[in-house]
Parts: sequence; C-alpha cells; structure tokens
Amino acid sequence: MFKSSSTTKVRLRLHIPPFYKEEPVISRLISSHGLVVNITGAMLGKHTNGEGRFDLEIHGTVPQLWQGLNYLESLNLKIEGKPHTGGDSWYC
Repeated sequence: MFKSSSTTKVRLRLHIPPFYKEEPVISRLISSHGLVVNITGAMLGKHTNGEGRFDLEIHGTVPQLWQGLNYLESLNLKIEGKPHTGGDSWYC
C-alpha cells in the first residue's frame, strides 16, 4: 500500500440523491477518513429535483483521499472531477 505523510487535494463535484437527505455523508467523509473538506459551492432544493450538488475541495494524504473516495463510491454517488483547475468554473 502506498504511504505518504504529505498532503494533497482534490476538487470534485458530488451529487447526493434525495434518499440520502437525512444522512451525514460529508460529515462521515471528514470524521471517518480524517479529511479536511471545504465546500466551495452548493445547490440544493427545488432547483435540483431534491438532489444536493456540492463542489468540494478535499485535503488529505493520498491514502486518506483514496479511502474517502472509495467511501463515496460505495454509496453509488455521482462524482465528477474538476478538470479545469485554473479557474472557478466547472467544465463537466
């Protein structure tokens, strides 16, 4: 297993369907995997058909990031990477 003590970050857009509305998905990402999460944008409510969309910047070691992403994938959430890292606009 790859081990590293240096931290890095990933930026992504996370889509959380309505049936996870009462679940602390982002809170568990932080507490269970030791990650630092900054929510840089969000869309909720009637404009998204009940889905939550969160633009996240996630900081941690590479192993922590892998574990956190595996957790999100285990929930079958739609995850989009942010290919345009030079600006704030999403091009997904």
